[in-house]
Amino acid sequence: MNQILCTENIKKRKKHIKKFKFQLFISIILIILFTIYLLYFYNARANKESLSEVLINSFNLERLYSKNQDYTIVELNQNNNYFVTGIIEIPKININYPILSEINDELLKISACRFYGPYPNEIGNLCIAAHNYDDNRFFSNLYKLEIGDMINIYDSTNSLVRYYVYSKYETNKNDTSCTSQDTNGIREITLITCNNFNGNRLIIKAKE
Repeated sequence: MNQILCTENIKKRKKHIKKFKFQLFISIILIILFTIYLLYFYNARANKESLSEVLINSFNLERLYSKNQDYTIVELNQNNNYFVTGIIEIPKININYPILSEINDELLKISACRFYGPYPNEIGNLCIAAHNYDDNRFFSNLYKLEIGDMINIYDSTNSLVRYYVYSKYETNKNDTSCTSQDTNGIREITLITCNNFNGNRLIIKAKE
C-alpha cells in the first residue's frame, strides 16, 4: 500500500515538474520576444530622431552654399510633398530642430511639424507641434518655458526672428482656439505638445 502511494506521489511530482518546466519555457520565450520588441521600438524611434539631425545639417548646408537667394525649401526626397521649411531653436531647453512643412504620425516621429498657419516668420500664427516623450527629445521639456523666454525661428532664407513667450496654458485636445490667425498683423508662434499625465495639450504662445 505504501509503495503504491509512494509511486503515485512520484508521478504527481514529475507531472508538476513537467508543468513547471513548460511554464518556465513559455515565460522565457515571452520575455525574449518582449525584449526584442522593446529594442526594435527604441531603435526605430532613435533612427527617426537621428534623421532630424541629418535634415537640419542638410538644410544649413543647402542654405549656406545655395546661389539662389530665393531658395526656400529642402525636399526630403523626390516622392514626398513635405519639406524642411525652417528651424526652431530654444536655447533654454536645448531645442534645435527642423520644422517640417506638413504633419502626420510618421513626420512627428522625425521632428517638429508645422501644424497650422503660415510658414516660418510670415505674418500670422505659425502653429508647431511635436511629441512629448517625457525625456529630453522634441517638446518634452516645453513645460520648463516661462513668460519672457526666447524662441528663435529661422526661415528658409536664413532670416532669424526672435519670439518671446507671452502665454502658457493647458487645454483639452479638442480646443483649437490656439490656432487662430487673428494676430493684428504681427508674427506669432504657437507651440503644441501633449501632457502625457492628463491627456491635455500644453500650449506655449510667443510673439516677436
